[in-house]
Amino acid sequence: MSFIAGFCNRVAMPGGSLFKEVIESHSADYDIATAIAECTITPLVKSSVTASGKNGGHSNNGVHELLECPVCTNSMYPPIHQEVLLLSNFVTFQEKCPNGHTLCSNCKARVHNCCPTCRHDLGNIRCLALEKVAESLELPCRYQNLGCHDIFPYYSKLKHEQNCRFRPYSCPYAGSECSVTGDIPILVAHLRDDHKVDMHDGCTFNHRYVKSNPNEVENATWMLTVFNCFGRQFCLHFEAFHLGMAPVYMAFLRFMGDDNEAKKFSYSLEVGGNGRKLIWHGIPRSIRDSHKKVRDSQDGLIIQRNLALYFSGGDKQELKLRVTGRIWKEE
Repeated sequence: MSFIAGFCNRVAMPGGSLFKEVIESHSADYDIATAIAECTITPLVKSSVTASGKNGGHSNNGVHELLECPVCTNSMYPPIHQEVLLLSNFVTFQEKCPNGHTLCSNCKARVHNCCPTCRHDLGNIRCLALEKVAESLELPCRYQNLGCHDIFPYYSKLKHEQNCRFRPYSCPYAGSECSVTGDIPILVAHLRDDHKVDMHDGCTFNHRYVKSNPNEVENATWMLTVFNCFGRQFCLHFEAFHLGMAPVYMAFLRFMGDDNEAKKFSYSLEVGGNGRKLIWHGIPRSIRDSHKKVRDSQDGLIIQRNLALYFSGGDKQELKLRVTGRIWKEE
């Protein structure tokens, strides 16, 4: 029995093992495309095409489970040249053991080149049968339970999921390496309950920052405040860091939502003292952009330390800054 024939038998066995051992064919003349055509696989449910993919039903025959790595359970992507140019950032390679078991190349090193199913040594043989089957599959987005009902060809699915508008948001708290993800209501509750972030209602703010030793910029505590405004949430960041060799303070606003929604709003920030004032007008950045990305792009109100101390007045031994601002919705 060839590998292809064995694979077809596996598809027809609804209660069989996910990685049924088959005898590998050594015939170089076997037509893989013909063999795939001989497999009896339930046709995919056709559905209407949308701009982002197909919307509606999808195949429930479980064939796509054969393309899951048994170690990490992620989908496996073969080295098909037509796809490498498009998927070069996330293509993985498929490895096959002498008994036909497969796993992704990322996990091959983790299992020390030993098949996790039958313990045989792994080779570098491409499993063309699975590659052909993968081309015929259409699968739902992994965020289907969060609201995305489109389905995609197997090799387009991962690219879509990287930018799916229904994918969870990462926690916007920048004071620690927080790994929490979720929708906006979950993150708002998480910021309030776990990070003890101050929550305020309204579209104007008056933020006071005091630092007893402004010469130690690296030790300055950054602050985060969440504002509920127009039924949405905004994160006001204020922190101290070095821009090159120069110590600076920076304030900026992030929107808890996607970028296309963030562009519907604008905000202003003001800081001053001793008859001087700095004013910043901008558009809040989506929390899809990391805190570090926004900060490093300098997309906000930046205050040089010498000017910040001048605004503070006195003997410049204590930093006292008051940042005011407002948020409004563009018509």
